[in-house]
Amino acid sequence: MDRLLSMEVFVAVVELGSLTAAAALHEMSPAMAAKHLKNLETRLGLRLMVRTTRRQSLTEAGQAYFARCKGILAEIRDAEQGAEAMREAPRGNLRITSTVSFGSFALTPVIADYLSTYPDVSVELSLSDLVEDLVASRYDLAVRIGEPADSGLIARGLGRYQMMVCAAPSYLERYGTPATPADLVRHQCLDFSYWSRRTGWRLGNGDGGETGYPSGRFVSNNGQALRQAALAGFGIVLQPELLLADDVRAGRLTPILRPYWPAARPISLLYPKDRQALPKLTTFVNFVVARFTP
Repeated sequence: MDRLLSMEVFVAVVELGSLTAAAALHEMSPAMAAKHLKNLETRLGLRLMVRTTRRQSLTEAGQAYFARCKGILAEIRDAEQGAEAMREAPRGNLRITSTVSFGSFALTPVIADYLSTYPDVSVELSLSDLVEDLVASRYDLAVRIGEPADSGLIARGLGRYQMMVCAAPSYLERYGTPATPADLVRHQCLDFSYWSRRTGWRLGNGDGGETGYPSGRFVSNNGQALRQAALAGFGIVLQPELLLADDVRAGRLTPILRPYWPAARPISLLYPKDRQALPKLTTFVNFVVARFTP
């Protein structure tokens, strides 16, 4: 078996915490991934992992071998990236992760234009409102909303992300227009699944503080679904301006509680320092920043 691939599978199992996830990453069956691990243990004459039906843990030998494998694979990756960086034209595949709304409405059109400009580059875009580990999931770059954490990643600003509160005219005619966030307790507030009571419907109260968390009967993990419910006149929606702006311009939704909207947050493009020399990455970053920077 390919020893290098076996090492990559082993590292993936440790980092992802799952044989199945590692197998999916390398586009092989879990049985084949298990064979790669067995092949390493046979070659070394050592037990690297203790595996049960629910979890796996490294042996002492496995911990030492994992650290060495990480270093070897990093050196190989650096060598390949160094060779790629010497090419004149950007080429290869870019793996990108972004939030659903920004990725769908703002980033995708820019990616399409970039691909038209650079025909030797391909892009795999993953949209999720759950924050994934950029390095462990092997993404080249990520779009994040909010102040970037000090994670050793390079951050490039892409503007500000404004949330807005809206409702359909039919809803407001039927139930009235809330004058302050405190009035929301008497309304249907469409709720986003990934929000918590600390990060969701947090609106200013006019005194420098924030309101509480209103209740609602409709919850979804997708902003488009919440938008559709608002358009149907079912409730009040708090979602990004880029998702609701067209409906506001067309009169399908009416902005409300504007003085209490959450403060706009920064949008950042993040990528690892060790990949910044790759032409496919540098050209994409510069292309996107130029589009979003006034």
